[in-house]
Amino acid sequence: MPQLMDKAEFRTALENAIKSQSANKAPFSIAWANGLLSRDHLARWAENHYHYVGPFADYLAYVYGRMPERYTEAKDFLLHNMYEEEIGGDRHTDLLIRFAEACGTTRERVKDPDNMSATTRGLQSWCYTIAMREDPIVAVAGLVVGLESQVPSIYRKQTPTLRDRYKFTDEEVEFFDLHIVSDEIHGERGYQIVLEHADTPELQQRCLKICEIGAQMRLLYTTALYWDYVAKDLPISQLEALERKAA
Repeated sequence: MPQLMDKAEFRTALENAIKSQSANKAPFSIAWANGLLSRDHLARWAENHYHYVGPFADYLAYVYGRMPERYTEAKDFLLHNMYEEEIGGDRHTDLLIRFAEACGTTRERVKDPDNMSATTRGLQSWCYTIAMREDPIVAVAGLVVGLESQVPSIYRKQTPTLRDRYKFTDEEVEFFDLHIVSDEIHGERGYQIVLEHADTPELQQRCLKICEIGAQMRLLYTTALYWDYVAKDLPISQLEALERKAA
């Protein structure tokens, strides 16, 4: 039977659960970081990504509504996160649409759910399911630690390429700059909530599993973007060679 881990051991276990399924390993991410995608490929990413991150405040709202009242700091974090997504300055989805339009697509196409892939639809549905049905602390582990905390490591590899290779302006890539900073803060807050309130061996194990699944869902979603939109233009063998060289 698993034993209760101390906070340092538990945090390391959470981090390892995510690293094993990092979306940076997806062929789409590798192609992006190496400047091998076209603007058309990036437009397809934006059209899909909108339907994953667009409802993020909705996911958090479901968790907020079920979070025990005594977990004041967790409820405050969720409320502040929702505020930042929707009304704290520029709405994050509007920044994403600005980038999408710079790639050559339109606001109408981005917002049309018929333009997301089946895998993206699956990721969105998983997020809603976790938010509505899981223990609120487990839901924070899945959505904030398993998914949101990954974002800075992903965008730090991709954003320089957007400027250097594709020549996007600072305004056009503001979505990425913002999330490198904000999601690092959100991810750390998520870790602290999980470390504090996952206080039984069973709850710790559930958090570990949901983090692993959340990271896997993002990896599958990002991998599907390659096979759905890029594979016909860029052989997987070329990306595998880049991966071997980087290793």
